[in-house]
Amino acid sequence: MQEGDKLFAGSIPALYDRFLVPLIFEAAAEDMAARVAEGDPAAVLEIAAGTGVVTRALAPRLGPECRYVVPDLNQPMLDHARSRQPEVPRLVWQAADALALPFEEASFDVVCCQFGVMFFPDRVAGFREARRVLRPGGRFILSTWDRLELSELPHCVTRAVDELYPDDPPRFLERTPHGYHDPERIRSDLAAAGFGSVAVDFLDAISAAPRAWDVATAFCQGTPMRNELEARGASLEAVTAHAARAVEREYGAGPVSGRIRALVVTAMP
Repeated sequence: MQEGDKLFAGSIPALYDRFLVPLIFEAAAEDMAARVAEGDPAAVLEIAAGTGVVTRALAPRLGPECRYVVPDLNQPMLDHARSRQPEVPRLVWQAADALALPFEEASFDVVCCQFGVMFFPDRVAGFREARRVLRPGGRFILSTWDRLELSELPHCVTRAVDELYPDDPPRFLERTPHGYHDPERIRSDLAAAGFGSVAVDFLDAISAAPRAWDVATAFCQGTPMRNELEARGASLEAVTAHAARAVEREYGAGPVSGRIRALVVTAMP
């Protein structure tokens, strides 16, 4: 992972929430919310909440007395998430680093992290922090994307952008969101952090958008791929248009859809 991979600033949070969340995150968020709410936890920590797609799905499922803490390292993303969520007294928004959580040991029944662990500069350290704040018998539930080629729409956009920069292609999607997909590596990292029980499920879904342009905008302008493109002096509109034409050629000019796959991991100390 490169330093710019963690930079979600400027217009990225709003574009991310408008285009990328409905495209690839909402179905996974419903699955995550159902898993976390199982067993009626009394305290939940959601690490790397992003723009709050899991928060919006999970908050209504939790009991009225459940303490729900929602941190993110990136303040612009957290601000956007909070603006989309009704104020609830038991819901606590807090800027925090997943590698140095500002919470006491054994504070939460469930710790969850949807598509955030790929951004941890030290995953074992982050997992160790999740274990530290879990109560005995607690669960750590995380998700990560499978290989890029198993997620058809982002793979199509990546190939299209590669055509424009054959000698120096932007590699954000392959390097970071889709760069942590080996189940055995994940198991090994969790074991190194002190987790004894690890279960890995595969979540297959369909990502869909009203038009190809939405798909291209989602990835070219609503993710840190944008930072890579701007560093190359790219016209974002021109790159987005090129990627949209590629998606249209492969998936049609109207509503588009493609397969996408994630891993959902449940770990217990």
